[in-house]
Amino acid sequence: MKNKLTILLGSLFIFCAFIMNSCGRISNSGDGRTVLLPVNDDPTVSFRIWFKFGSQNDPKGKEGLAKLTASILVSGSTQVNSYEALLDKLYPMASGYEAKVDKEMTVIIGRTHKDNLKDYTTLFTDAILKPAFKEEDFTRIKEEMLNYLEKELSYANDEELGKAALYNYIFEGTPYGHLMEGTIESLKSITLDDVKQFYKKYYTKDNFVIGLGGGYDDEFLWSLETELNKLPAGKTDEVAKPKYEKISGLNFLLVDKECDATAISFGFPIDFTRSDEDFYAMSLFASWFGEHRNSSSHLYQVIREIRGMNYGDYAYIEVFLNGSQFQMPMPNNARRQQIFEVWLRPVPNSQRHFALRAALRELKMVVDNGMTKEAFETTKNFLYKYALNFAPTTSIRLGYQIDSRFYGVEDNGNYIDYFRNKINNLTLEQVNKTLKKYIQYDNIKFGIVTQDAVKFKEELVNNTPSPIVYPTPKPQSVMDEDKIIGVFPLKISADKVKIIKVADLFLK
Repeated sequence: MKNKLTILLGSLFIFCAFIMNSCGRISNSGDGRTVLLPVNDDPTVSFRIWFKFGSQNDPKGKEGLAKLTASILVSGSTQVNSYEALLDKLYPMASGYEAKVDKEMTVIIGRTHKDNLKDYTTLFTDAILKPAFKEEDFTRIKEEMLNYLEKELSYANDEELGKAALYNYIFEGTPYGHLMEGTIESLKSITLDDVKQFYKKYYTKDNFVIGLGGGYDDEFLWSLETELNKLPAGKTDEVAKPKYEKISGLNFLLVDKECDATAISFGFPIDFTRSDEDFYAMSLFASWFGEHRNSSSHLYQVIREIRGMNYGDYAYIEVFLNGSQFQMPMPNNARRQQIFEVWLRPVPNSQRHFALRAALRELKMVVDNGMTKEAFETTKNFLYKYALNFAPTTSIRLGYQIDSRFYGVEDNGNYIDYFRNKINNLTLEQVNKTLKKYIQYDNIKFGIVTQDAVKFKEELVNNTPSPIVYPTPKPQSVMDEDKIIGVFPLKISADKVKIIKVADLFLK
């Protein structure tokens, strides 16, 4: 009898353990609490803990608070270890963790070898569960963010400066209308108590999704869920999708700055995301018009390759952060509202008007005439293959799967294959029809970093011809086309051109 009872209890224990693990996997996946990407032969484990808030949740007057809070979590002390001790412990593991804060998402990202998983996970979860909020960490990180706004972005990175100016200009007056770092005035107003209150409100167990990829097992997943569920309860109210001001005509924000070259960005809101079928047709168009850092794209050929005016010319239908640093887009910038954006990397100041005309003329021609059969087929073949480069690591693949959860894309756990299949099934008629539906050239906002902004405003408003002079001769066909570009008409009203000094751009 005793032996039978022992066997029965043992069997019951095994059954209960199985049920607990199964329920953990099934119920959490079902209710949206996990995004899982197991890769058995991956010797590392990738973490992406997605919290459902971002810079759009910054309180008015405290813009930058979401990023400052997240930065303190991953670059500050915990209640168990000082920041210096954490660095000492993570170094021999060749591991670390970081925070990515965007408009609608905050993701705590980490990766380590399986041999270090237990010790690393303790440090990783301590950062989320047990931040120390030391005054010295707060002061150091806040100063770093201020330095980025006041010096690095404003005076050392015109490419990102122009793109940031454009986004703020398009979304001004909305929760999207400020950088993740906030403004100089708002950052200075944030106190350590503000950080503690923001953490208490948003870092809750009802507000996160566990993203886990690589060589983990079910037991580890269960333990990670159990640990992170120690966060207090609390669900935040959803922020409404930004209601941007309708753009009428060509509108310019000229950032006046002493610089040798002019950085140009322009665009307008688009009403589709990855959850819409039209997204994939527009992906093909954007790839042809200006695939990021790709020399075969159309704008690159017209402005860089043929005329040698700058480093590159690109087009996007989704935000591409830190484009001057990355070859490929990074995941976890998911947004309900995107823009169509064209980015002309800096051109000589003497060629700024010509470059702007050239880009707008090319945009007009493709909107009016559509893509050609040859351009469509070439781009379709290119993008189908090129998309394999979007997610080269388990961590980035995991990031894309989190984005699919955000957008509600049913991709069977592999967004890259899903994307490639969509591209492969496109037709030229579909792309050109979608192009006509969303892309136009009459109502646009421009964010331009340049010197002598007053002079440039006069040239824009007066539609002054902008002939171009090359240091070396060009073919006659190029010279003939240049004459057309140099007088390409732009209808710009003086009241639609704003000038702001660079020192005032992110002031408040």
